[in-house]
Amino acid sequence: MAAAVEVLERAGAPARLAGPLVRALGDDAAALLRGDPWRLLSLPEITPEQADFTARRLLGASAVPTDERRARALVVHLLTRAARTGHTALPAAEVVRALAGLGVRDGAGAVDSALDDGLVIAVDSYPADDDADPAEPAEMPDPVPLLALGRYGLAEETLGEGLGRLAGTAEALVDSATAAEAAEAAAERLGRSPAPETLAALVAVALRGVVAVPAGPGAGDAVADLVALLPAIAEAAEVGAVVTAPSGTSAEALAAAAGVPATPLRALLGGRPDGGYAHGEAAPLEAGLVVVTGAETLDVELGAALVEACADGTHLVLVGDPDAPPPPGPGAVLADVLDARVVPVAALPAPRPRPGSVTALAASLAAGELPPVPAPGAGGGRELVVVRASSAAEAVHRTVQLVTDSIPRALGVPAQRVQVVSLLRDGEAGAAALNAACKAALNPGPGAHGGFDPGDRLVAAADGEGFTAGDVGYLAEAGPEGAVVRLFGGEEVPGPDAGPGRELAVPDLTAFRPGWALTAAAAQGGRWRAVVLVVPPFPPGFRPGGPALYGAVTRAAEHLSIVHAAGPALAEAVRSRPPRRRTRLVELLREG
Repeated sequence: MAAAVEVLERAGAPARLAGPLVRALGDDAAALLRGDPWRLLSLPEITPEQADFTARRLLGASAVPTDERRARALVVHLLTRAARTGHTALPAAEVVRALAGLGVRDGAGAVDSALDDGLVIAVDSYPADDDADPAEPAEMPDPVPLLALGRYGLAEETLGEGLGRLAGTAEALVDSATAAEAAEAAAERLGRSPAPETLAALVAVALRGVVAVPAGPGAGDAVADLVALLPAIAEAAEVGAVVTAPSGTSAEALAAAAGVPATPLRALLGGRPDGGYAHGEAAPLEAGLVVVTGAETLDVELGAALVEACADGTHLVLVGDPDAPPPPGPGAVLADVLDARVVPVAALPAPRPRPGSVTALAASLAAGELPPVPAPGAGGGRELVVVRASSAAEAVHRTVQLVTDSIPRALGVPAQRVQVVSLLRDGEAGAAALNAACKAALNPGPGAHGGFDPGDRLVAAADGEGFTAGDVGYLAEAGPEGAVVRLFGGEEVPGPDAGPGRELAVPDLTAFRPGWALTAAAAQGGRWRAVVLVVPPFPPGFRPGGPALYGAVTRAAEHLSIVHAAGPALAEAVRSRPPRRRTRLVELLREG
């Protein structure tokens, strides 16, 4: 790390880039950057102009625009930027056109150089024509050459092959009659009344190796029934069963609803700080049934790690919300699995949302509509409240008021259990400003420990020893020897905020960020009793899109307050839909 800091300072680049650079390029990052300054473009936040500046600092007059290293790095830059918006691959012709716009005359040569260097892989795609007449003889379409960063291209292939392997090697856990009997007996014992569709889904899981279960916010009770009864089928088959959720807070909510233990997925896989996992092909999970809730948060790399950790014959259940926004990382695993139509889909009972509820609002947002919300006392209840604000400053003031007073007083939810979510990261009412305002109101202090004080709310921004990205909690203790962080979700421990949680000692707080307020993307996969969603005035050119708003709304388990300062622009944003991500998984699944 010290060597990376040294070369970055020589290049005139911020030392804070050393960590991301080492993660992107490995331990020889310093040596690689000395020999090829344009490697800095491996970081998505770096622009070509910035990379050219560092090259001139390190190479002097030999840093010229026609340098082959620059052209090769720009190929990686374009694919990295595409991955940041969710694409796992791009058409090669599109990359060559973009290179021309960056001053690269020989785009095809630049692509060949990147391929020779192993940074990029090329594949031919044969997209299916879903509108073709099945009565007509099928013609082989012309291939579309695609380019992908090696890590994402290989992960997507691993994922496709792994899902095919599990579907092909799994035998029935038990026959359908035994599965139904075991589920019904467990339901009677647990006092549950599952719908016929839920019982049918349980039988499908027993019989098939991979099953997808679409489940939106209104299907919460059905998902809880499914998760509660699946262990009975595993027990009848004499195999182990594990249940996962995307984060500590969602695992806690699921465990409370279903009455079975649930573990965050990265923790279940044994996530390591270097981005790898303890469980994999050489050390698979000791479970014949793996149930993944919140499957809409799976990107291609996490999906690949999941299937690699499942031994041959394991039954994998993907439970997720098809209307939720795609995951923060590249890919759209659940959407692609459903679109491929090669994996059995088990439908849960259709929800009947109560008017004025969070579920009813989510259903309207999924349809691209923004319904009126009744005010409290005028037909509306306490589950959903809209607070209008005339400006970003007023939105911040209203948010702090809700977190510190209104919600704890009216609903009995302590401020530490209320999560603020903003549609923006920056700006007067973005997550950064809301974090500062909430800290000032709830836990003022100098930030003496890496920007934090004991009692501060925080969120894990990366995996670490005993915690995973997205875990939320607060700083319990801090000192010269390290810190104690208390994360929500897990075993019961004593503390000022009585309730489920787990404590862990960390040497420093570099993996954590302020957590009073999260962006909608950072909140994805989380689940909180009460959520305050802040919709600030939109800056020029910004439209969050309906799925982003839907994803933020569905983070609330019991109560949602919406602080609305966007005016009429919100209705237009709800109707907009982002373009579909360019991925290969559908094609890989259909080929397999």
